[in-house]
Amino acid sequence: MTVLPATDISIDTQPSRDRLTEIGVFDWPIWTKEISIFPWTYGESETCYFLEGDVIVTPAGGIPVQMGKGDLVHFPAGMSCTWEIRAAVKKHYTFGDE
Repeated sequence: MTVLPATDISIDTQPSRDRLTEIGVFDWPIWTKEISIFPWTYGESETCYFLEGDVIVTPAGGIPVQMGKGDLVHFPAGMSCTWEIRAAVKKHYTFGDE
């Protein structure tokens, strides 16, 4: 797992199916979004698993972070950022600590 400096975004690239099953990813709801750019602030932490998509998330005052299909990503509570969806997203997600 990689935790990116000054962002607190963590990305687990290509986690095993066993790991995903262990944390219940396939029971989480699915969110989809077309190509777009929008601001977002996390009121609570979010963990998500990308089934499809190509995204750049830029934390306020931070460096852009690229993520997409096959990535298990954790966003911290309180983080404000801008999402740039470059290819339509389909992801499982859950809020709060896993």
